[in-house]
Amino acid sequence: MVLKTKERQQLAGQEKKADDIVFPFDSDEHRPRDTKKDDAPVIMEISNIDKAYSGDKKVLNDIAFDIRQGEVLSIIGPSGAGKSTLLRVINRMIEPSRGSITFQGEDTLSMKGRKLRSMRTDIGMIFQHYNLVDRSSVFENVLHGLLGYKNSLQGIFSLYTEAEKQRAIEIITELGISEQLYKRCDELSGGQKQRVGIARALIQDPKIILCDEPIASLDPNASRTIMEYLRRISRERGITIVVNLHQLDAAKQYSDRIIGLNGGRIVYNGNPDDIDSDTISRIYGSKLDELIVE
Repeated sequence: MVLKTKERQQLAGQEKKADDIVFPFDSDEHRPRDTKKDDAPVIMEISNIDKAYSGDKKVLNDIAFDIRQGEVLSIIGPSGAGKSTLLRVINRMIEPSRGSITFQGEDTLSMKGRKLRSMRTDIGMIFQHYNLVDRSSVFENVLHGLLGYKNSLQGIFSLYTEAEKQRAIEIITELGISEQLYKRCDELSGGQKQRVGIARALIQDPKIILCDEPIASLDPNASRTIMEYLRRISRERGITIVVNLHQLDAAKQYSDRIIGLNGGRIVYNGNPDDIDSDTISRIYGSKLDELIVE
């Protein structure tokens, strides 16, 4: 896809906005939890979810919790706890063995065909390993987020409207990667790739964004940048962020609520400020001073 002169002019007009979204990364800054999220409407209810891949061994066991509009909800736990499986069940990438999921008042597990595709446009997904088309540009990858709204012919020939292209440029600029607009994604750093993933999810105009270990492959500075963007998206756009994290410190700093998984079961669901050494032991099977946080 080649940008027309008009699109280049649109990008030039957006460049100055990038400075407006630079965050002050002060690690000692006090970041109060948004207690208003406790009273926000419930947009998804997850009830009694089990998932077993073979035999009787359950990866998820009787999982039940609500997701509220506009909150940042972190899911933490040791490797193999079921965090990634849970996100994929929520988005119907994996079918559960038992249970129900209600999203905006509708049963998602009974959805098929067009209705299922429509539901997925309301739930964006960000992956640890980016899941981008490396040979395509940043601009093209972000527009791929609109494929759920396109028919087969429109998708094959990349038929996007001028308004959709302008929207992509605005989001790319907001995320501070407008200078990389023409670059192939295999030329980007890990942090830049993850921002492309966020932009691709945002262009869907989702109600929820599911993030599967979005900072696991990043250095500390890039990790902090990504978490700041995710929290800002939640605060300013009212989009719910559900994020799997290995990093306990990041979960406590950026979350409105934390769910702890161990052995496929929920062992904690509450305020980040209430997590103590006993809670950490239940989640990770280790004492606080035995955990090494990178």
